[in-house]
Amino acid sequence: MNDILLMAAFAFLGAAVAGILGAVALRLLRNRSLVVSVSVVAATAVTAMLLGTLAVAREMFLSGHDLTVVSIVCLMAAVVALATAVLLGRWVVARSNALAAATRSFGHAFDAGGSFAPPAGGATAELAALSRELAATAERLAQSRQRERALDASRRELVAWISHDLRTPLAGLRAMAEALEDGMAADPGRYHRQIRAETERLDAMVGDLFELSRIHAGALALAPTRMSVHDLVGDALAGADPLAREHGVRLVGEPPEPAAAVPVEVDGKEMTRVLGNLLVNAIRRTPADGTVAVTVAVREREGAAVVVSVTDQCGGIPEEDLARVFDTGWRGNHARTPVPPAGAGLGLAIVRGIVEAHRGRAEVRNVPGGCRFEVTLPAATG
Repeated sequence: MNDILLMAAFAFLGAAVAGILGAVALRLLRNRSLVVSVSVVAATAVTAMLLGTLAVAREMFLSGHDLTVVSIVCLMAAVVALATAVLLGRWVVARSNALAAATRSFGHAFDAGGSFAPPAGGATAELAALSRELAATAERLAQSRQRERALDASRRELVAWISHDLRTPLAGLRAMAEALEDGMAADPGRYHRQIRAETERLDAMVGDLFELSRIHAGALALAPTRMSVHDLVGDALAGADPLAREHGVRLVGEPPEPAAAVPVEVDGKEMTRVLGNLLVNAIRRTPADGTVAVTVAVREREGAAVVVSVTDQCGGIPEEDLARVFDTGWRGNHARTPVPPAGAGLGLAIVRGIVEAHRGRAEVRNVPGGCRFEVTLPAATG
C-alpha cells in the first residue's frame, strides 16, 4: 500500500511539473490563436503522462527496453493528440472567422438596412448560441432603427404642423389687434371675444405640447390612488356633455355592472384627461344626431383587466391609418387644414402615453358605422 502511495506521489509530482509548464505557456500565449492554445493543452496532457511515467519508472522496476516502449507510446500519443488539437482548433477558428465576417458585414450594411446573416455550416454549441444571440440582437436593432426613423419622421411632421397651426391664429390675432388699434373694428366686443378664443386655443396647444414632452422624456409624475372606474367615466361624461350638446351629439354611458366593483389604481387627473380626450375626439368626429357610447367591462382572461371603450359614429378609419392613430400629429386627414376646434393632433398621442405610463394599453378598431377606442387598465390588487 505504501508503494502505491509513493508511486502516486511521484506520478503526481511529474504531472504537476507538466501542468505548471503548460499553464505558464498558456499565459504567455494567451493572445495567440486558439489553435496554439488547444495544442498546448494536448501537449500538456501527454507530457504530464510521460513525466509521471518517468517519475515512477524506478519504483515500477521498468527495464530500459520497457521504458523505451512506454516513451514511444507516449510520443505517438502526443503526435496524434497534437494533430487532433490542430484540426479541432483550425475548425473552430474557421467558424469563428466566418462569424466575425458575418458580424462585420452586418455592421457595414446596417445603415443601408441590411440584416445579419449567420454563416453557413456547422459550429460548436457555443458559437451557434452566439450566432443566435447576434441574430436576435440584429433584429432588435432593426426594430429600434425603424422606431427611431418613425419617431424622427413624426417629430418633423409635428414641427411642420405645429408651425402651421401656430402661424394661422397668430396671424389672425395680429390682424385683429391692428384693427382694434387703428379703430377699424366695427364690433370691438366681437374682436375681443375672438382674441380670447384664439388665445385659449393657443394655450391649450402649448399645454398639450408640454404634456407630450413630459411623456416622451419619461418625466410624467403619477400620483395613483385607488378609485372606481364608474366615477372616472361619470366625471368624463359630465365634462364632455356641454361639447356634445353644442355639436348635437348624444352621449350614452352604459352602466358598468361588473366593473363598478373592480377598482383601479390610477392618477385620477391624468386618467380623466385620457377619457376626456377620447370623448372630445369622438364628439368632434361624430355627425349631428349621432351617438357616442362609453362602456366598461372586465376581462378576467387578462388578469382582471378593466376595459373602458369609447365608440363613435365617425364612419371608420382607413385600414392603412389604424396603426398611426396614436402617432404624434395624426388628425385623420391628409390636408392638415387647421379647423379651430381640431387642435394639433396631440390628444391621442397623449392618451397612449398616459395609459402606457399606467401599465395599460390604448387600442382602436373599426366597428360598423364608426370606430371604437379601448383603454385597458390593470385592476387594483389587494
